[in-house]
Amino acid sequence: MRIPYAPSKPPEDSDPTTTEIYNRIAARRRPRPLIPLDLALLHTPPVADGYNSFVGALRTKTIVPQSLLELAICRIAVVNDAVYEWNAHAPLALKAGLPPSVLQYAREVSVMELKRAATARLAEKEVDGDVKEALERSGAGEVELAVLLYTDEMTVSVKVRDETFDALKKGFEGEELERKIVELTAVVAGYNAVSRILVSLDVGENNAKAMKSVQEIANELKGN
Repeated sequence: MRIPYAPSKPPEDSDPTTTEIYNRIAARRRPRPLIPLDLALLHTPPVADGYNSFVGALRTKTIVPQSLLELAICRIAVVNDAVYEWNAHAPLALKAGLPPSVLQYAREVSVMELKRAATARLAEKEVDGDVKEALERSGAGEVELAVLLYTDEMTVSVKVRDETFDALKKGFEGEELERKIVELTAVVAGYNAVSRILVSLDVGENNAKAMKSVQEIANELKGN
């Protein structure tokens, strides 16, 4: 990392508030130890505490299918070239049931190609050329395409087109529609922040490394 990591345990001269913050973060990570991102943020314990609370809610208090949330996070990692984020969340996406072909599509398709393919498919128009072949090979459904397109627009341009928002509403239609949309929006916003911290500070010393392939991750999950 570009700065030293904070101590993994509260310094001996810590005030009670700082010790409590360390304990709260450790409780969320348990049985794992604190991760490099925690040790970066703990240079400012109040910020680390707020981050822990916010991300903890995103990870454990949401009702959007975990596979879709992890798809969005993995796409953010690809767009922002956040190797740490991809290598951490791609396995979680597969564990949550996301098809490897959809995860591979999220990794390899460019922002412009995704916009062309997803916009056409969601509008029930013909998708042409290599873009069509890649989309069909992925097997991505309408809700997955809507999540990917929404994620890209939030990440790259911030503004989301009306047709993209309408496609997301259609994909999430049913009970608690508004909650699901806000949850996905918060996850995309939150993990964009995470990726920027990871890359700017080179947390975990991953910036010079390559993202693991989907096949490599799948093999690791199988114990191969």
